[in-house]
Amino acid sequence: MTSVAPHKKARALKPNSRRPAKELCSECGLCDTYYIHYVKEACAFLNQQIAELEAEAHGRSRNLDNQDDWYFGVHQDMMAARKKQPIEGAQWTGIVSTIACEMLNRGIVEGVVCIQNTTEDRFQPKPVLAKTPEEVLAAKVNKPTLSPNLSVLEEIEKSGMKRLLVIGVGCQIQALRTVEKELGLEKLYVLGTPCVDNVTRAGLQKFLDTTSKSPDTVVHYEFMQDFKVHFKHEDGSIEKVPFFGLKTNQLKDVFAPSCMSCFDYVNSLADLVVGYMGAPFGWQWIVVRNEKGREMLELAREQLDTQPVMSKGDRKQAVQQSIPAYDKGVTLPMWAAKLMGVVIEKIGPKGLEYARFSIDSHFTRNYLYVKRNYPEKLESHLPEFAKRIVGQYKLPE
Repeated sequence: MTSVAPHKKARALKPNSRRPAKELCSECGLCDTYYIHYVKEACAFLNQQIAELEAEAHGRSRNLDNQDDWYFGVHQDMMAARKKQPIEGAQWTGIVSTIACEMLNRGIVEGVVCIQNTTEDRFQPKPVLAKTPEEVLAAKVNKPTLSPNLSVLEEIEKSGMKRLLVIGVGCQIQALRTVEKELGLEKLYVLGTPCVDNVTRAGLQKFLDTTSKSPDTVVHYEFMQDFKVHFKHEDGSIEKVPFFGLKTNQLKDVFAPSCMSCFDYVNSLADLVVGYMGAPFGWQWIVVRNEKGREMLELAREQLDTQPVMSKGDRKQAVQQSIPAYDKGVTLPMWAAKLMGVVIEKIGPKGLEYARFSIDSHFTRNYLYVKRNYPEKLESHLPEFAKRIVGQYKLPE
């Protein structure tokens, strides 16, 4: 008699029912499946276990004597890259979509977990198990809202697929790594994107309404290295709004509590990470964490221009000054915000130093958020590398 896996007896939670992580739930989708059986161990907000899972996924956890490991996680290689022939309509040049399509076309995987959008709403995420390159390409462009990527896990197990690529962000990937051995796969590849400050769909609308001149025509946006938010509109035009002119006092509550208490900005458990924050304008930042990551990157290598990562400037003063400004919800008048942006663009951090600036700013903010709202969780929830990063700064009480 074959024994039934314990999770098969569990039941997914009904939509809109309270989740085990309560208000810290990032809606990763695990609890929408019978894998909820493992939620206490798997949920990034109930059980922070980055170091242990890094050792399993990459063969080692971070070297805490090495500052690059604090910031960027376990890695074999880093570079800036862009496609020689970009995919039309991609967020950047389409490196993530290209790797996923290559893996399907070459039969390396049988399916790709990715996020399309619903037909009614360009920003409403719809997780899919893509089996064709066309389905992958229909998922191009980030959906900047909380997304239940793991809700397709039952479908994967029932499909009998043995080789899979999952594209996702840190909290989703931590849960995935915890249940990975229960999926019945022979090979799992994980392609991650860095992630910070996600919102609910209503929160996204509030952000667009308070920040963009034409919220209804925004196709996608990014917080960029020139300290401006770049909104791309349907007509192809780019609208730029200085960070320091954002209505912080109105926007403080739009970011999900899970994102305000997350310390895995760089997606430390993915095999390969493709983002933008450590690269110059127009380029993407690629972090190869292990051999599977290298194998994935090689599939697209001939289609890419690459260059070494660079690092310029000093972030420390800018971070220290931004801590109380954010804390008090200070918004500069637009002329001052623009002026500050010009100065910072000339002398401010660039490349990897900009990435460190971004990580420092978010980690200090998130540390204060957890300390004030969930003091009982602070010690167990804060990874050692995050303690070291935050420890470089003077924080308000």
